Amino acid sequence: MDYRIVSADEAAALIHDGDVVAFSGFTAAGCPKEVPSAIARRAEMLHGRGEPFKISVISGASSGDAMDGALARADAVSLRLPYQNVKDMRAAINDGRVGYFDLHLSEVAQQMRYGFLPRPRVAVVEASQVTGRGEIVPTYGVGVLPTICCLAEQIIVELNVAVPQALRGLHDICEPADPPRRRELPVYAPGDRVGADCVRIDPKKIACVVVSDRPTEVAAFSETDAVTAQIAQNVARFLEGEMHAGRIPAEFLPVQSGVGNVANAILKDLGNSPVVPPFEMYTEVIQDSVIDLIKWGRIRLASGSSLTCSPAKIEEILASLDFFRPRLVLRPTEYSNSPEIIRRLGVISINTALEADLSGAVNSSHVLGRRMMNGIGGSCDFTRNAYLSLFTTPSTAKGGLVSCIVPQVAHQDHSEHSVKVLATEYGVADLRGLSPRKRAEAVIEHCAHPDYRPLLRRYVERCPEGHTPFDPAHCFAFHQAFAECGDMRQAEV
Repeated sequence: MDYRIVSADEAAALIHDGDVVAFSGFTAAGCPKEVPSAIARRAEMLHGRGEPFKISVISGASSGDAMDGALARADAVSLRLPYQNVKDMRAAINDGRVGYFDLHLSEVAQQMRYGFLPRPRVAVVEASQVTGRGEIVPTYGVGVLPTICCLAEQIIVELNVAVPQALRGLHDICEPADPPRRRELPVYAPGDRVGADCVRIDPKKIACVVVSDRPTEVAAFSETDAVTAQIAQNVARFLEGEMHAGRIPAEFLPVQSGVGNVANAILKDLGNSPVVPPFEMYTEVIQDSVIDLIKWGRIRLASGSSLTCSPAKIEEILASLDFFRPRLVLRPTEYSNSPEIIRRLGVISINTALEADLSGAVNSSHVLGRRMMNGIGGSCDFTRNAYLSLFTTPSTAKGGLVSCIVPQVAHQDHSEHSVKVLATEYGVADLRGLSPRKRAEAVIEHCAHPDYRPLLRRYVERCPEGHTPFDPAHCFAFHQAFAECGDMRQAEV
């Protein structure tokens, strides 16, 4: 079948005010770029004529500036889910201009199929190849691609000719059956492949194809600073100790790691460890450090939903595709983030907290409890089901004016029942098997910044009775102090 080749602006004309539009990708990897930017231009044109134009946007996770940034700046979004990390979209959400709710990324596809979320009328998907038989080969991210292609009435394919067709074979595309017919998801090792190398749909659903040559929008990571390096070292030494104690098998376990500089630094430290053997990853995002460790033989294989790598690292992968193809697997989020598979494989999860409290509960989404940062993402998919769950955070932020260890988190994403270990640059608090008061002691002693330890101890001393140290009159004193004078060290506890 021959598809209609059109410009991005012609494709955008297929999208109307009030439409639900789903986009491919997971992070900026695999996200379309030309068509979302054209939709933003269409919104600006219609707004200039006094006509309404806003759409609901669903994606696998976050995206890039060409999607979320352009659409937010054009005031083209009424609803956004399930995750975002672009500053203009974040500002629109926190200003109330865009409705937003985040949810566990493993549930997005199934909630669309169940009818819990709005069904997309149009899917806009980036592909490295599209065949006349209706085969769509993704680029660097998968996310909810199979589901949105299945559910959408129309599909706009953004064919990225900057991505070689030889990328085919990196993907493992599958979709579980819905209850009551769902069976086990048959991934028994990180490298198991259980699906196809492409999405297969009725070719008649493909409304048009837009040709693009845009590179990935994933930014290069900044250099590791002293605090990040110390956190990474603390986590690596802790996991080495778990191996020596026999609580982690000698062959080690698959690792999941969140996005960012701390995650990259931790993986490098694990890769350089003389104690940790070569290991595998079962994760959401595959970052630059993973590619280096695969080249060095320290990571045997990495399974995820996206290659969230810098442009330079993508070029390295493309230059050695025959080497990387058997060592990388890109899956839909329903598989990469599956609680069933995570628990079966015994994944060690390492994620980042905005703040943690004395019970070990973690806030990973809201600044001061009110302003959305990015969302919960897939962190809970892994944390709740991991063999061992760790959260990392610097002890302070904003030059010491904010303590990332507080009496009680202002917004709770992960309860103390899920978080096993906290790590900052000052040390590691192993919270397993501890009562609430012992947990508080461990967090203060091993994770809090010295400037804040007296305040935190004073808070615990104010709560002499009861199973859990909790004072409703002062549990948010740190946050209140920052709101009033911009310095949590002035908290009255």
